[in-house]
Amino acid sequence: MKSRLLIVLVAAALLLPQVARAEKHTKTTYFCCPFCSAPSLTLSEQLTQADAAVLVKWVDGKTPTEKSAGTTTYSIVQVARGPKESLKENDKLTVPRYRAGKKDDLFLLFGTKDKEIDWSSPLEVTEVTYQYIVQAPSPESPTGKRLEYFLKFLEFSDQLVSNDAYGEFANAPYEDIVKIKDKMDRAKIAKWITNKETSPTRMGLYGLLLGLCGNDDDAKMMEKKIEEQVQDFRLGIDGLISGYLLLTGEKGMETIDRSKLRDKKAPFSETYAAMQALRFMWTYGNGRVSKERLRQSMRELLDRPELADLVVADLARWEDWSVQQRLMNLYGQGEYSIPSIKRAIVRYLLTAAKVQPPKVDETKKDDPTVTKSKPDELPASALQARANLEKLRETDPKTVKEAERFFFLQ
Repeated sequence: MKSRLLIVLVAAALLLPQVARAEKHTKTTYFCCPFCSAPSLTLSEQLTQADAAVLVKWVDGKTPTEKSAGTTTYSIVQVARGPKESLKENDKLTVPRYRAGKKDDLFLLFGTKDKEIDWSSPLEVTEVTYQYIVQAPSPESPTGKRLEYFLKFLEFSDQLVSNDAYGEFANAPYEDIVKIKDKMDRAKIAKWITNKETSPTRMGLYGLLLGLCGNDDDAKMMEKKIEEQVQDFRLGIDGLISGYLLLTGEKGMETIDRSKLRDKKAPFSETYAAMQALRFMWTYGNGRVSKERLRQSMRELLDRPELADLVVADLARWEDWSVQQRLMNLYGQGEYSIPSIKRAIVRYLLTAAKVQPPKVDETKKDDPTVTKSKPDELPASALQARANLEKLRETDPKTVKEAERFFFLQ
């Protein structure tokens, strides 16, 4: 349970920045790249938001004293943004903070204008880095155009550049990443995945990209990597599994069921990553794996008490009422007799109980081949859930009350 809590907390920490970044892109897309973590502002966004930005060379500096933070003097090489009348090439610029450097070291300064320009901490750059930043499409440009540009720099030799390009993909809605799949170099991305020097933090994104542009050989390579016997936590394995399922569809589900969901010896982190992949396919899979097939795989995890509360919550969201009696049988039994699981089962029943009668299709109301239900006739699953809730209110009223208190039906 401690291991599970650690993995869930890590996943949540990686996910929260994505939710925040998603809100600034669109009101309808709730996640950016689902398997990426990146700074909230990329370099091109910092450039756009700055009142001034200049490429400078280090000239001299006065080290800090007890009474002063020191100063640094730069020579302006190029003005990328800002008032041209006060910022001119070759002019000297003194900033009230000391920054160690050597003659002609290059830095990029971003400034915010008040009565005068307040310069941020200098960012050490090369000429190539600077050109990458100023030539990038602005944040107001179509996301597809921006991603095409940054795609070329994902494994660039300058780490500042490659990290920033990765950040642009991490900030991008998944739907926009899909739009540039024809621009992706599948052989290059496959090489990144197999290269031991590739940062583990990139594996989720690269797995996703290969899932969009790869072929059967790539699927076999990904399957081999997914099935590696490991005990350590693997960053990005959720993205790799998702990319694999995008390529293989329902055929690949059996591999994931066997190696990650049914195998109780699989590390918790690997099984949890597979759960994340199922959730991804439910939201973004576009029918590559049917909803019922995803439900089937999620049901496999009911045999894992350490995951049961999460699984039950997903099955409720996915409106899988086929396990209702099974959950009642598990309620309060053995390893399932913990508060989080019991509350999850109660919320599952609360959700099932609120399912409304199917709407009558007026265009088919006279069609004799269509089975018709009475307008006020509740589904059998809803009636069963209401009856089960009444049983639990009698046998475990405290848990039902706690679950109802924080129950919000989406």
